[in-house]
Amino acid sequence: MASRIADSMLLFMGPHQRSIPSYRVGPHCSPGMLCLKLESILGKEIKHRKCSISMKRSKIVQAVAIPVAPPPIDSAEYRKQLAESYGFEQIGEPLPENVTLKDVIDTIPKKVFEIDDVKAWKSVLISATSYALGLFMISKAPWYLLPLAWAWTGTAITGFFVIGHDCAHKSFSRNKLLEDIVGTLAFLPLIYPYEPWRFKHDRHHAKTNMLSEDTAWHPVLREEFDSSPTLRKAIIYGYGPIRPWMSIAHWLMWHFDLNKYRPNEIKRVKISLACVFAFMAIGWPLIIYKTGVMGWIKFWLMPWLGYHFWMSTFTMVHHTAPHIPFKSSDEWNAAQAQLNGTVHCDYPRWIEILCHDINVHIPHHISPRIPSYNLRAAHQSLQENWGKYLNEARWNWRLMKTIMTVCHVYNKEQNYVAFDNLAPEESQPIVFLRKVMPDYA
Repeated sequence: MASRIADSMLLFMGPHQRSIPSYRVGPHCSPGMLCLKLESILGKEIKHRKCSISMKRSKIVQAVAIPVAPPPIDSAEYRKQLAESYGFEQIGEPLPENVTLKDVIDTIPKKVFEIDDVKAWKSVLISATSYALGLFMISKAPWYLLPLAWAWTGTAITGFFVIGHDCAHKSFSRNKLLEDIVGTLAFLPLIYPYEPWRFKHDRHHAKTNMLSEDTAWHPVLREEFDSSPTLRKAIIYGYGPIRPWMSIAHWLMWHFDLNKYRPNEIKRVKISLACVFAFMAIGWPLIIYKTGVMGWIKFWLMPWLGYHFWMSTFTMVHHTAPHIPFKSSDEWNAAQAQLNGTVHCDYPRWIEILCHDINVHIPHHISPRIPSYNLRAAHQSLQENWGKYLNEARWNWRLMKTIMTVCHVYNKEQNYVAFDNLAPEESQPIVFLRKVMPDYA
């Protein structure tokens, strides 16, 4: 209908008046709604022009906006518009198919791969002291300041995770046994089993943004969404309002099931699980004995939830955006996934210090062997050599709102389809988020 009206309009206008500007369609505008709007706009325009020509034929007739296909992602102006609408500072242009991951790695200075024991143990000191300070703040803070103390302490123990993360990637120490010990101990306060996480995380790096094989977050598959009403409701809440804590579900589902691991991994997995259960069996009762159940909630549970907020937020911001595709294994390209499919995001400086620059994530995906304290130097090199291909953002409300209200169900052509486009009657949580979340970047 819209195209027929548009064709009539083009015939009605003079040849010099047929330059049609693009009409940008919002992500939630249905074809039917668009057609009705066009009929209304064009109908009024035609009526006005008939009157204008009959009264004064010399009057210039203005062209109207009609919908056209969106510009390709390699259009600089279009990428700029997308960046603004999604909450990004820059959306990188597509990486050429012939660029390999080795090509990118070869441009990074060799010195950023070097392990520095002093810097590594300095990060341990920062995390230990900031965590101790957080526990002190919790013990002294009046009830109305406890959320601030919990936020600090949860961010501080996220630093423990990053230290264990470096150990898992063999970028903490030259002594590999020491790395395994430090990594296991760093994960214990988080009750995260080190070896199961390491095995799964290695696969995430090997299969980043591969639709089925990536072990981190990926889009919901349509068959999963349609499988049952109960599961659909759980998915809508999980990828909507409680998404900043969905790493808890991931932790439970992926790290305690021996069936998810290869036979040669089982022994190390069992050792890690034994360490975690020992910490729970000894540490939790001690906390309760000294401070009571409310003390366990104050000193352990609330900071742990703060840690999972960052675990979820970092993970989804690093790899989730409407323009970043997940691809099947036969279409997947390593360089594109790691350089083009990973996001650098700046956070308030105190968060970056406590979390040891884990937000400087693109170089970490180019090579996981780069220690966390060298990520900024590596990123600067990437900016100098590959800057136009990088996705960069500063943490803001619009960025989070885009991820939580748009990036839901996998679609090969559009990358994502929002829940409320597929099941509007069941997607009230998404509609609610879209109304209440601020939209400023």
